[in-house]
Amino acid sequence: MITVGCAGFPVPATRYFREFMFVEVQETHVSIPGPGTVRRWRREAPEGFRFALLGPRELGQEGFREGKVVETSLKTLGGIAEELEGRTAVFVAPPEFMPNRTNKGILRDFLGTVRGRFERVVFEPAPGWDPDEADDLTKEVGAIAARDPLVAGLSKLPVGYYRLHGPAGHKSRYEDPAIEKLADLARHAKHKDATYVFTNVDMFADAKRFKKALKL
Repeated sequence: MITVGCAGFPVPATRYFREFMFVEVQETHVSIPGPGTVRRWRREAPEGFRFALLGPRELGQEGFREGKVVETSLKTLGGIAEELEGRTAVFVAPPEFMPNRTNKGILRDFLGTVRGRFERVVFEPAPGWDPDEADDLTKEVGAIAARDPLVAGLSKLPVGYYRLHGPAGHKSRYEDPAIEKLADLARHAKHKDATYVFTNVDMFADAKRFKKALKL
């Protein structure tokens, strides 16, 4: 199964819901969406629509270490997830979270704890991490490591989660050859389940072109 969506709502939610059946909620990363907004999303979303939630940035700023800040952030995130019936949480490491032994140990503990709160837990490592090592670490605790398939290739794990940040950063768009290459990778991937999330400035148009290339 291949799922395609965007990081946040790049267009009004009602329009977005007509094109996609998945979104990665970004508001939970920098602030907390109001209860009215959350209820409206749930009410307007079509049946079967899936919400993933991006973990609060405070988690990465705390180095994913156990403590009051982390616990409070996770509790808040869990409340929004319950309201949206969101079963996926995505945690992005800050650039300074390097792949040393100490950080790997802390991350195992953190992901293991979060795994008990969410059905699917995704960790996106910072630049400098080896994608396959990230796969191995997250697999130990039943989580998933995100990667960019156009940069790091496909994961060999049964479930893939791919975040596409743009060929030259957030403000860049994917040209047709890149979309075709991505579609070819997706068609030949051996995952039982794969999610592709566009996070760049032209995410809505690029995700639609990717869906079209895959005939989804």
